[in-house]
Amino acid sequence: MSAKATILHEATFNPKIKNYILWYGVLICLISIFMIPLIPIWLLIASIYLKRYFERLECELTTRSLRFKKGYIFHTERTIPLDKIQDLTFKEGPLLKYFGLSILRIETAGSSAQGGPDLSLIGVVDAFDFRSLVLDQRDKVTDNQSSVSSTHENESTTEILKEIRDSLKRIEDKILK
Repeated sequence: MSAKATILHEATFNPKIKNYILWYGVLICLISIFMIPLIPIWLLIASIYLKRYFERLECELTTRSLRFKKGYIFHTERTIPLDKIQDLTFKEGPLLKYFGLSILRIETAGSSAQGGPDLSLIGVVDAFDFRSLVLDQRDKVTDNQSSVSSTHENESTTEILKEIRDSLKRIEDKILK
């Protein structure tokens, strides 16, 4: 029986994410010159969309996993077991630094085959502290699993040795008869 996972920490997101995404879109439009006429449309639609998008951002660290929800039109929900997390890295570029934000990238064993992070969290408040909490909880989970698996291995090894002993005893009895 497994106990229900309890929430250890809920991450909060910096409201500057809205401005970052808004201006990131403007920058993309400027770089691709033919999209410059779309900037006013982007500013109008994005400002409405980003408010609702920000309201739906959630990230929770539980005793066993990291859960993330986002999206207004396209809803995404991810649950990553802590024992599958390999690395948490930070990314800061000039635009991110200007807005005082960073990206926390969560990489799992499966994400290395894809060539990218499994999950990217933009604008987590106190991202370094949140990263430490996740890594500490991951270490607790993996330490518990390794101790449980070693206990299980010891028990199964003992059972196998008992079966071998009994088989040898039966063989010996047949030889001596």
